[in-house]
Amino acid sequence: MSSSPSDAELVAQLQGGQAAAFRTLVERYQGRVYRTALSLLRSREEAEDVTQEVFMAVHQSIGRFRGDAALSTWLYRLATERALKHRRQARTKKRFAFLTSLLSDTNEVLHHPPDYRHPLALLEGQQQLHELLAAIARLPDAQQVAFTLRHEQELSYEEIAAVLDTSVPAVESLLYRARQTLRTFFHPRLNR
Repeated sequence: MSSSPSDAELVAQLQGGQAAAFRTLVERYQGRVYRTALSLLRSREEAEDVTQEVFMAVHQSIGRFRGDAALSTWLYRLATERALKHRRQARTKKRFAFLTSLLSDTNEVLHHPPDYRHPLALLEGQQQLHELLAAIARLPDAQQVAFTLRHEQELSYEEIAAVLDTSVPAVESLLYRARQTLRTFFHPRLNR
């Protein structure tokens, strides 16, 4: 009997609940799972999170593993699925942050637009952007101009006040009302 079990023997030991088998599994595949996640995510922290998730999933579901694929194949599949899920979640958070930054009360100007390069993200992002632009177009003219100058052209309040021939407090009021209107459009349940 060899000191290092084959993958099939390792699976049998794991399904039998042997703690040493889980340590062997981690030692054998941790590097491969991590490198797979890292190549997809380009973030060490996220790759470490994915690696932990993969081994937790294996620990929880090894009893259902039937060996239709090799153990290594199953681990790679879990690693890629989890990494892609993390990437989708990160993109969703970016798009959500983009929209909420436009609707926030902090008056911060957006400096990092979301990444819409992925085809699915491109479609979803274009739809959200289209809805946002349509909502902005429905704002009263002064609010629409103030909002556009602030968030798209990144003008200061003083510059916007000069463009609109009004005061800075009037610009603040216009931007506040514009954000409130846009929040109502994007989050109608918040106003019930």
